[in-house]
Amino acid sequence: MTAPSQKASLRGRLRAARRAAAKARPAAAEAAARICPLERMPAFACIGTYHPMGTEMDPGPLVRRLCATGALMALPAAASRQGPLQYRLWSPGDALLPDAFGAMAPVPSAPEAHPDLVIAPLLGFDRSGRRLGQGGGTYDRTLTNLRAFGRVFVLGLAYSGQEVDEVPAEPHDQRLDAVLTETAYLEFGDETA
Repeated sequence: MTAPSQKASLRGRLRAARRAAAKARPAAAEAAARICPLERMPAFACIGTYHPMGTEMDPGPLVRRLCATGALMALPAAASRQGPLQYRLWSPGDALLPDAFGAMAPVPSAPEAHPDLVIAPLLGFDRSGRRLGQGGGTYDRTLTNLRAFGRVFVLGLAYSGQEVDEVPAEPHDQRLDAVLTETAYLEFGDETA
């Protein structure tokens, strides 16, 4: 079985696991934010986060804690479903519009940002830092573009039940530097850069 077909079959199982975890653990986002060890993370100036869709874990509690360090916040915006996301600066209360995926994104006139910390939603992850997303390659393209500007620390945000033994890998896949769940913070080392 090829990596793309392995990923496709894994996605169905992990969507169900994420739905179950979201229902069973309504306080998971707050728990994850509390255990995030800021002292083990690199210094950062701009946080790229996301508006949760469906049962993705809400990054809000974590972002509030991270922004207390004085970092700027940026949200992604998709101009198309085939291209990378573009991050734009955003503050609570700023206007939002649906992007090409229907996610709420900053207005086109908001300043472009190049976050050095990206909080990434996911369907699954493994202990080597591989991330399984929705299947469109959007975050892989986005992280490739951002990493062209310099070091970007990528933190996956997930429920503990989204961990799998192995995420099938393809050459274009971008690795995570760490994953934060409601029960643990897992770092993956330099190989994930």
